[in-house]
Amino acid sequence: MSASGESTLSTFVASDGDNIVIQDWPLESHINLRGVVILVHGLGEHAGRYAHVAEQLNSWGFAVRGYDQCGHGESGGLRGSLPTDTRLLDDLADIVDSTRARMPKDAPLILLGHSMGGLVAARFVSLALRPVDGLVLSSPALDPGLNIVQKLLLAVLPKIAPNLRVGNGVKPHYISHDPAVVAAYRADSQVHDRISGRLGRFIATAGLKVFDAAPRWTVQTLLLFAGDDRLLNPEGSRRFAAAAPAGVIRAICFESMYHEIFNELDVQPVFAALKQWLDEKF
Repeated sequence: MSASGESTLSTFVASDGDNIVIQDWPLESHINLRGVVILVHGLGEHAGRYAHVAEQLNSWGFAVRGYDQCGHGESGGLRGSLPTDTRLLDDLADIVDSTRARMPKDAPLILLGHSMGGLVAARFVSLALRPVDGLVLSSPALDPGLNIVQKLLLAVLPKIAPNLRVGNGVKPHYISHDPAVVAAYRADSQVHDRISGRLGRFIATAGLKVFDAAPRWTVQTLLLFAGDDRLLNPEGSRRFAAAAPAGVIRAICFESMYHEIFNELDVQPVFAALKQWLDEKF
């Protein structure tokens, strides 16, 4: 990953009083704005890990806004916790509202979510909580690939101890084939390995609801996913794309890549696919 570009930090106060940290990567003054992209990060990580993605989007004319989800990064909340079932969706709605208020009315707004963030963004779109002009999903957690023991735990744990936090099961050596990316992930003090029963239930159930909504999908969507994903089941992405109406979702599988496709050794095909889609749609 490249070093972080020029970005600014700000906060807003969520409904329960927790601070949510926002990171903006604005365009340089001489670049014409083509649109705004909101980055939604994955489980256990934070928006700062997407600086290189933001820089690339900036170079194409897109302003970028990321934020640390509740219980992640520099935002408030116990690490890996979820205060309410809808908190991640509520926070994204607040981010979309505040972003719309400060951007030109005719500029497109695009969500880009990775892993759990892809699931949050897809569920947000499926519920039509706010209008968005495009959706990019990076290895979305539509099918977390739970085994029978995990399914049994999630059937019981959220009911008896929804705030109990356990290890999230993410194996860092499977995020990327790039040893430098894995080492940086392990050394990042803002990365954690916690997940609560309530957050686990959200991840386990929201994908099923997205699948149900797929036949009625209307938002132009780019689905990029790893074929050799060891952290979740890539069949979830294939199933989602197959269930959607023709022409709405463009699905591209990078067969040999691990989970974090924007952090793989040869990331250029991923960026090329993203640029082509953005150029065609926006």
